[in-house]
Amino acid sequence: MGRVTVRDKVLRVRDGVAGERVDTLVVEEPLEIRVDGAALTVTMRTPGADFDLATGFLVGEGVVASAEEVAAIRYCAGATEDGVNTYNVLDVSLAPGVPRPDASLERNFYTTSSCGLCGKASLDAVRTRARWPVEGDGLRVSARTLALLPDRLRSAQRVFDRTGGLHAAGLFTADGEPLAVREDVGRHNAVDKLVGWALQDDRLPLRETVLMVSGRASFELTQKAWMAGIPALAAVSAPSSLAVDLAAEAGMTLVGFLRGSSMNVYAGRHRVLVDV
Repeated sequence: MGRVTVRDKVLRVRDGVAGERVDTLVVEEPLEIRVDGAALTVTMRTPGADFDLATGFLVGEGVVASAEEVAAIRYCAGATEDGVNTYNVLDVSLAPGVPRPDASLERNFYTTSSCGLCGKASLDAVRTRARWPVEGDGLRVSARTLALLPDRLRSAQRVFDRTGGLHAAGLFTADGEPLAVREDVGRHNAVDKLVGWALQDDRLPLRETVLMVSGRASFELTQKAWMAGIPALAAVSAPSSLAVDLAAEAGMTLVGFLRGSSMNVYAGRHRVLVDV
């Protein structure tokens, strides 16, 4: 397994005074995800919880929805010409009877936070693949509880304290209690790791929960939340227009600019209880 952080020498300049020091950097390495031996995608990630990352990605793409649909996951030995296992290639074996991913899902490029998805066609694609409706989810969460989530997410970011270079995704109850937190150099990877954990712990769909993310609320993160049955997504920064459209389409609650006691509710405002 690769390292999560590395140490490197830097020149630090403060108030015109320069000096050499050792800094801690977050590791970023590629992970190739294969399904039944066929390459599906390559994502840049922080090593760690790779099995969760792979299964969470497959949930988000509508390939699997339960742990029973995954027969096995393994790192591929001989990933290099010298036969060395780099732990950067893994293969997910689907259970008998589970259809392999459609060829249109194959992404022969690096997955980024803007995954090549756009427009009405993306909305239609997610709608047809979502397994669990969320519009009727009974989640109700107070604005006061939502205001607590950024600090609670930040306090759980152990690697961020050393590097300052990681995103985080946290799953919380309606009372603001954390169920799990995952970190990664990519926002989408942190969410995939969280969803993969839930899949392998037999928690899907994630009813009456709030997904809190450390950055902005993109279309892709909203998609991943819907595919996992999460009724509410909250972000410390702005949502995109397509994220708002998708949340409204799904019947999700979408909260942005969640900072202190301030927030904007872009969709699903009936779930947010405001004291007056």
